[in-house]
Amino acid sequence: MIYTDMVCPFCGCLCDDVVIETEGDRVVRVDNACTLGTHKLMTTRKDRLKGPIMRDGAGGWRDASYEEAIEYAAGVLLDADRPLLYGWSSTQGEAQGLGVSMAELLGGVIDSTTSVCHGPSILAIQEVGHPGCTLGQVKNRADVIVYWGCNPTEAHPRHMSRYTTYADGFFLQNSFRERKLIVVDIRKTETASIADEFVQIKPGGDYAVFSALRAIVRGRGAVVPPTVAGVTKEQLEKIAEICKSAKFGAFFFGVGLTMAPGRYKNVRNAIELVDELNRHTKWTLTPLRGHYNVYGSNEVFTWMTGYPYAVDFSRQIAFYNPGETTSVDILARKECDACLIVASDPGAHFPRKCLEHLASIPTVLIDPAQTVTTPLCRCQIPTAVTGIDASGTAYRMDGVPIHMKAFLDLGYPTDTEIVGRIFEKVKEVRHP
Repeated sequence: MIYTDMVCPFCGCLCDDVVIETEGDRVVRVDNACTLGTHKLMTTRKDRLKGPIMRDGAGGWRDASYEEAIEYAAGVLLDADRPLLYGWSSTQGEAQGLGVSMAELLGGVIDSTTSVCHGPSILAIQEVGHPGCTLGQVKNRADVIVYWGCNPTEAHPRHMSRYTTYADGFFLQNSFRERKLIVVDIRKTETASIADEFVQIKPGGDYAVFSALRAIVRGRGAVVPPTVAGVTKEQLEKIAEICKSAKFGAFFFGVGLTMAPGRYKNVRNAIELVDELNRHTKWTLTPLRGHYNVYGSNEVFTWMTGYPYAVDFSRQIAFYNPGETTSVDILARKECDACLIVASDPGAHFPRKCLEHLASIPTVLIDPAQTVTTPLCRCQIPTAVTGIDASGTAYRMDGVPIHMKAFLDLGYPTDTEIVGRIFEKVKEVRHP
């Protein structure tokens, strides 16, 4: 079978022109996907658990039925005083919505991987707004592209070919020659090697460079010193002139900016630079999101609770205070006494102190395959993968919702089914 116009379930680009060929329940060929997306689609059956597993009481694992695992997960959450529901960035929006409802009923905390990647972006946007647009507008109009603190060539391999440097648009017939590419980073990356202008800054110098660029764009360049964070004033003036001369500019930034010293203040300064440039021409700004539906978690959480991540229901109302209600902080302070992890791998990313607490409390993982988090858990429930053997909704990095279609049936329940069944067990006790 050949399936066309499929959506790749890897990164926030959500490429929707993928062609997949299958033989039985195996993927034998993938066209139009990047190396990362192709690997995920081609190895969809590799390392998957055949069914739920639970601790056997002697430090090992034993097989369990879905009903037993679901009963255990519901019991753990019901027994907890302050359960944490974490992850949600690599699953369908339908499961995310059920997760929010369950967290509210339990009086727990629900958080997504946003809190350890683009959370600072959201904090900055809440302060000064978001001058954004769709990726289609960038493709068709942008003649100047800025990548700051990110390396799309390796992290989002088709971003440049679909939307920026190599993508011909309605108003740009020869994009590679008509567009200018500016890359700002602390080291020369694969993306920087093809840039028209590469600005190499010292680690932690982002805020100062933004401030200098804002001064130059504002006509106050006299206050800028000869070098700023390792960048000469001459190069900053050149960059500012390129940006002011653009017909339409698009600014993309990654975790190299959000996780650098300054955090959300860096992003705020970036947005204010875009605001300054909009006094001269048209500029937009877009966070280069990682997981394919991390933007969706922010959307779903926001339209259900009013807050994009780290939502605490312990007061019987939605409460949001990053630094207090974010998962890393809750685990580090040993506040939660149970954890449900959905479609995420905190074991590979969280600080050791957090993982030690995660291993000491009843933790349930919903994930198709064993991960670094598996040894920290007491139960793991395998599910289908959205975009492969499960359908669902995901939001692209520019906020556009896209329906992801399944093309295989491997017999696994979806995340929505499993979370829904756990939720039903919880409602039987809380709302009999």
